[in-house]
Amino acid sequence: MKKVLGIGNALTDILLQIDDDSTLKQLNLPKGSMQLVDEKKQSEISELLKHKNPKMVTGGSASNTVNGITRLGGKAGFIGKVGKDEVGSFYTNDSLENGIQPYLFESETPSGRCLVLVSDCGERTMCTFLGASGELETHELQSELFEAYDIFHIEGYLVQNHDLVRRAVQLAKKANLQVSIDLASFNVVAENLDFLKEIVADYVDIVFANEDEARAFTGKEPLEALNEIAEQVSIAVVKTGKDGSFVKSGNEIHRIEVRLSNCIDTTGAGDLYAGGFLYGLAHGYPLDVCGKIGSLVAGNIVEVFGAKMNDEKWENIRKEIAKM
Repeated sequence: MKKVLGIGNALTDILLQIDDDSTLKQLNLPKGSMQLVDEKKQSEISELLKHKNPKMVTGGSASNTVNGITRLGGKAGFIGKVGKDEVGSFYTNDSLENGIQPYLFESETPSGRCLVLVSDCGERTMCTFLGASGELETHELQSELFEAYDIFHIEGYLVQNHDLVRRAVQLAKKANLQVSIDLASFNVVAENLDFLKEIVADYVDIVFANEDEARAFTGKEPLEALNEIAEQVSIAVVKTGKDGSFVKSGNEIHRIEVRLSNCIDTTGAGDLYAGGFLYGLAHGYPLDVCGKIGSLVAGNIVEVFGAKMNDEKWENIRKEIAKM
């Protein structure tokens, strides 16, 4: 079984249910987007929504992905940065409890956190204060971190730090790892398009994107976008919400059915799809089976509030995978 190493923003998610989209309009937040905010702005948003009951869980896109891998029974590590505070300790301990090997550097800056505003339809809009998580530096990435792994997974939110991502993928390829990237958010793709295209063309083997991200990356609709991305990488995955997903490698293409779910919150759905897919890939499963595992895990996570599931749900998922 191959091992997966993730890198991303070590964020603690603070989940808040909102009644309707008027809150987003009041805050001038595009629905479904991820916005970087400073600590003051995040405090203002928290104050506006202080009557809500927040739920706090460890998060960050790549962290969610590797958490999914370990909860399925795979092996994974995670590179990130936290503050020397209670949130940082919570993040480290939670990673260890979930079977993740953490490589967490420390900073005097407060740990990063993400306000996740969940609409009544389940869509999530994120306001992220990166804090310490955004201070991971290129010199902290050393070749030894990559030696015990086979697949390297990058969250798309990290591409705003061009030098860090470039060094990370160079070290990964030098260590003969497959490189995977989740494009993460359409607005992040649009803001970093030239850099993303360079990195994908030169270093990436696997791309995960939803239809909005695929459109931002290629300017095309899902199937055409899938074909264009697949020309640049070994494996292209485009997720199309309730219509499922498409996986393409060379001339091999699969349409993956969505798992019917009672959706209450889409937080982490894309991250956990990637986790399920990479878990399958690490076991050498066929691409259609990898896609089915991704769809299964994503279909379960949308039925809970936040990007973490209890032991019973994970046990049921593992049983369904065994039947595959």
